[in-house]
Amino acid sequence: MTDLTSPLHLPGWTHTYSGKVRDLYVPENGDDSVLLVVASNRVSAFDHVLEPPIPGKGALLTSLSNWWFSQLDRPNHLIAPTAGIPEVPESVADRAMLSRRLEMYPIECVVRGALTGSGYAEYARTGAVCGIELPEGIVDGDLLDTPIYTPAYKAPLGEHDENISFERSVELVGADVAAALRDAALEIFTFARARAAERGVVLADTKFEFGRDPRTGELVLADEVLTSDSSRYWDAAAYENEALPRAERLASFDKQIVRNWLAANWDRTGEPPVLPEEIVAQTRARYQELSDRLTTGA
Repeated sequence: MTDLTSPLHLPGWTHTYSGKVRDLYVPENGDDSVLLVVASNRVSAFDHVLEPPIPGKGALLTSLSNWWFSQLDRPNHLIAPTAGIPEVPESVADRAMLSRRLEMYPIECVVRGALTGSGYAEYARTGAVCGIELPEGIVDGDLLDTPIYTPAYKAPLGEHDENISFERSVELVGADVAAALRDAALEIFTFARARAAERGVVLADTKFEFGRDPRTGELVLADEVLTSDSSRYWDAAAYENEALPRAERLASFDKQIVRNWLAANWDRTGEPPVLPEEIVAQTRARYQELSDRLTTGA
């Protein structure tokens, strides 16, 4: 399996952390206000990093994040190169984000405009999602009349994130911050859902991460935003075609192909199997198609 402890050596930068997909670096000169966030081609599912990686995935995620950042009228973590900051190495330039360092909140700000996945599973058991009571009779994949905010506690690497109620998020970060996170997430989702609809794509759900700028106290949108890894998108034409099987209507522009293959070929004990070449190719094609449709309207 992919070794997260062997990051790239980048001149001028010191590696500090590796997540399932991203590697973080700080300047060798000791500047603690700057981070270099490098998206790898790694792919994870069921809390495992898989082999082989998806070629070009890191660049696709980064370019899509950057495009969304440019569309959103909201402070984000991106900064421009300036004197005193090491150059971004050419080897990772297409998949790196030069970022201001933030105090990250331990909340994944999940917004659901449709009910599917873990949200639908919770609803089927309890009639609610993260403490939000919902009407009876919702079917997997149904759009919600009003998007709902269903936060999660960000677990350490290798552990499961925990869906929490809004009240629990207040306990974690305070009432004012919890409300600001919720309101920002819902506002961004509403804008992005409308923009995606213009491109024939349904934004079903997504998650955002925010941090606090330690110098200004400003709430800042960070990490990736509205990418295939952080969001569930459906083809609008397929979704609206009720003659299609539900699986085809809800086929997402992400790594669901990987999840489906693993679910059929692995019992979740021991190390997961190596992904076949055709699954890798199909997954990359879905990432590419979404990026093309959103950013160019193709």
